[in-house]
Amino acid sequence: MKNKIIMFWAIVILTIISIVIIKVKPIPLGLDLVGGSRIVLEAQTTETISKITQEMMDGLKSALENRVNALGVSETMVQQMGDKRLLIEIPNVSDPKLAREFLGETAELEFKKPVINDNGEVISWESSGLSGEDLNKAAVGTDNAGRWLITLEFNNKGASKFAKLTREFRNYPIAIYFNGESISEPVVQQEITGGHAQITGEFTHDQAKKIVDLLNAGALPVPAKIMEENTVGPTLGADSLDKSKFAGIVGLGAVMLFMVLYYRVPGLIADIALIIYSLIVFAIFKMVPVTLTLAGIAGFILSIGMAVDANILIFERTKEELKSGRTLFTAINAGFDRAFTSIFDSNMSTIITCVILYFLGSNIVKGFALTLAIGVLVSMFSAITVTKNFMHLAFGTGQLKHPALFGLKESDINDAYEAAETKREKAKFGVLD
Repeated sequence: MKNKIIMFWAIVILTIISIVIIKVKPIPLGLDLVGGSRIVLEAQTTETISKITQEMMDGLKSALENRVNALGVSETMVQQMGDKRLLIEIPNVSDPKLAREFLGETAELEFKKPVINDNGEVISWESSGLSGEDLNKAAVGTDNAGRWLITLEFNNKGASKFAKLTREFRNYPIAIYFNGESISEPVVQQEITGGHAQITGEFTHDQAKKIVDLLNAGALPVPAKIMEENTVGPTLGADSLDKSKFAGIVGLGAVMLFMVLYYRVPGLIADIALIIYSLIVFAIFKMVPVTLTLAGIAGFILSIGMAVDANILIFERTKEELKSGRTLFTAINAGFDRAFTSIFDSNMSTIITCVILYFLGSNIVKGFALTLAIGVLVSMFSAITVTKNFMHLAFGTGQLKHPALFGLKESDINDAYEAAETKREKAKFGVLD
């Protein structure tokens, strides 16, 4: 009994911790719940790129993920569709136009050296070999007059190239091109060996920040064109969330009512365990964190149903053990032990299915698989540990004096106990049936 008390308080503490986590930590919501933009980009061939390879698509996906992170939007999904398309979902985006422009730009930075004629006039520009690939990072800054500028920090290779460029063309301008357009043509005053440079121009803060974000995110390995764009309004998302909450509350309430009416006190205990289960699962969702979508909510609700199934198996086995004449303690233990194999097998089958769906399914399917898997794993703990502990504390170890509390008849229990007692008496005197 002492161990049961310790386990009871451990469950109480775990429940309190779960409530605190739910109160403190927000849960990220998916595009279908908070609204946002859904964009489909297609990689484009050029004169130099005749075929789109998987390596190019991987590089494009990585670059776009970096750009989305630079937007400051969390829980964004970038997923490949077919051979040369990417689906990008940006939840809760405040400026869809900004996201569209930001994702589609190539972000090509190039330093060009002057082509000088015999008279020392600059007649054209040609590539110097120094580009955005040689950058460590870019940042927004201001000059002494308070004008916005862009500071550049090169990697070791880029610093060497920049030092050579400024040494060879001292007292001449070098051109800085961004996406094919000259944005600055500063005159080199001296060789620069520190690996740092500045781009000055008539920038606004937003213009400078946009260029910096694009440079830090990296250039797209292949040009990409926006093929589709859909916007999910926050009103539609909020309506979906409200309906999901209502459906979940109604469904959970109906299940809990059924458990009490059919299984009586054990059903009430199962309902309490179900509430604890829901709190623990939701706290885990916030800790992971799991981006909650409509499909994810469906997975969570389905896992609640599986948790109830486990309790039904346990209670039916326990009732059979009571009908066979066992005491409460042995009947409860036997009910849990004999139902465990069925519960474990069915839950493991579900977990295996969830793993397959998670690794092979689309993003929506992954959300469903993840929430269902977490729910199933926690349901095993809830049914085997929480319900069993509460059952022992509520009913003790003796005979069941009030069979109605288990949804049983007096005759079921009395006949079972009489048969068991007769069997024991016969066994005492060596009489065998």
